[in-house]
Amino acid sequence: MKRNKKREFQSSELVKSFAKIYGFEDKLVAFEIKDYLEDYLDESLFQEIESVNLDNKIIQIKISSPLLKNDFKMRKSFYLKKFQDQFGEDRFTDLLVL
Repeated sequence: MKRNKKREFQSSELVKSFAKIYGFEDKLVAFEIKDYLEDYLDESLFQEIESVNLDNKIIQIKISSPLLKNDFKMRKSFYLKKFQDQFGEDRFTDLLVL
């Protein structure tokens, strides 16, 4: 059985530690949210999402389709709850659809 050396890290752990040091942890969480949406939404709906950002515990989702934008606004609490269940309740306080 091969033993790992003390200084061997998985790449995801290394990226997370760099993100913490340089202060872009929120961007990594935004990428995770976008990946979650890619799995959750239909491919054609996912294509309408332009960007996902996280700023002061507020998820900002920019959507190009007026219909999908309206759906997200109408079901804002539903989507916020989904994200909180997936990533932790204390990480997000609001969802802003742009």
